[in-house]
Amino acid sequence: MTLRFTKMHGLGNDFVVIDAIRQDVALSGADVRRIADRRFGVGCDQVLLAAPATQPGMDFRYRIFNADGGEVEQCGNGVRCLARFLLEEGLTTRDRLTIETLGGPTEIAIEADGQVTVNMGPPRLEPTEIPFTASPRATTYELDVNGETLTIGAVSMGNPHAVTVVPDVDTAPVDRLGPVVERHGAFPARVNAGFMQVVDPEHVRLRVYERGAGETLACGTGACAAVVAGRLRGLLAETVAVDLPGGRLAIRWAGEGEPVWMTGPATTVFQGRIPLSPDDDAPGQVR
Repeated sequence: MTLRFTKMHGLGNDFVVIDAIRQDVALSGADVRRIADRRFGVGCDQVLLAAPATQPGMDFRYRIFNADGGEVEQCGNGVRCLARFLLEEGLTTRDRLTIETLGGPTEIAIEADGQVTVNMGPPRLEPTEIPFTASPRATTYELDVNGETLTIGAVSMGNPHAVTVVPDVDTAPVDRLGPVVERHGAFPARVNAGFMQVVDPEHVRLRVYERGAGETLACGTGACAAVVAGRLRGLLAETVAVDLPGGRLAIRWAGEGEPVWMTGPATTVFQGRIPLSPDDDAPGQVR
């Protein structure tokens, strides 16, 4: 099997986007890992599939697979790239779309300047919805991590996030604590670990250790979760510039019960084909 693909990125968070509308796609976990491998494959943080919608009222279905082969619920940078992919590939002529994801429906708009705005939906804050083992719901929680106590905000943006406020993201222990937080027993589905520095109420800096991918240059859902966590703690304004290692996102959240809006770029890098071994089309296929 040989698959056509498009390599894209959102602020350096990079993706292999595969058209599962005009070509038959059957991927195993091994296939995803091979595609994502930066030495033996194309190289990416996530593999994205653009597929036909399966639910009424949806324009397309969007599936996200981390570099380790696991399927996840949502990816904010990825959905912006998906929107540009659908338009550039002629799969749609519309600049307003509703996309089906495991994390729920997502509205996207391609702006006149090429930036993409995404309605990420209201954040989920109840521990059982994140999922997070804690009771009752609180603004912050204390998490024991290898004998250290971290104060976190816990938020789901369709996928789970633990956000820690740090004095300086440049010296934050992302490499040391990120993998431990990701697999902490209090998060049964694992978690994305965000480390946020508040510069002022309208500006933060952020690094994210992503579940199944490690630290990435940008994490769209992580930026949304960080702003929600900061707003709940009274640290941030309604609209916040979030600087990630790969660049800046604009995040807006009016407050409880309201959706989070994210605006940022999406860039096409190149297109190609990758052969996949027939031996990989075995157990655990993704269809």
